[in-house]
Amino acid sequence: MNHFLRFAAYLFHPLLMPLFGVLIYFTITPRFIEPDIVRAKVIAIIIITLLIPIVSFFLLKNLNLIRSIHLVDVKERKFPLMIQILLYLLVIKMIFSPYENPELYYFFVGILISTIAALILVLLRFKVSLHQLGLAGVTMFLIALSIHFKINMLIGIGAFFFFNGWIASSRLHTGSHNYIELIIGFFLGVLPQIIVLNFWL
Repeated sequence: MNHFLRFAAYLFHPLLMPLFGVLIYFTITPRFIEPDIVRAKVIAIIIITLLIPIVSFFLLKNLNLIRSIHLVDVKERKFPLMIQILLYLLVIKMIFSPYENPELYYFFVGILISTIAALILVLLRFKVSLHQLGLAGVTMFLIALSIHFKINMLIGIGAFFFFNGWIASSRLHTGSHNYIELIIGFFLGVLPQIIVLNFWL
């Protein structure tokens, strides 16, 4: 059980959530999109939201600004979140268009809002659960896509609610977060996605 709970923290790491959202969109969208375009955008997302943050982590660690990838101390979260904000702005500016890919464009706008909110809380010395925030945002995006494309995604949505419970149990089990940090993380992930629905749903 211990390994099962700990595995959730790696499977649903915050850095993977934007990629999950993009893959879900390209998997279920009924629109035809050239495979080469899909491949190019997925690779761009992997580089910008996954590989660059990993490289940045090692740079920050060498500069003694963070101690571990777990970012246990709330103060260690400041620079990684700042870097994430810049990278999400790059995605919004360069990768997705509000005219060609409004769903993904506003998905990343929602992620950007969530990340800014998390940074503000860090500056107030509050450590919100980034795992819960990221997974909750993707869950809300999946629900919105199901409504938008009129596709029955109840099994997938149910699975993601299970994943949310799994990651919450994982973070509590390891002592990484308390109930308040998880609840606030969940709502910080969901609410921005709900807010941006007015622009594309």
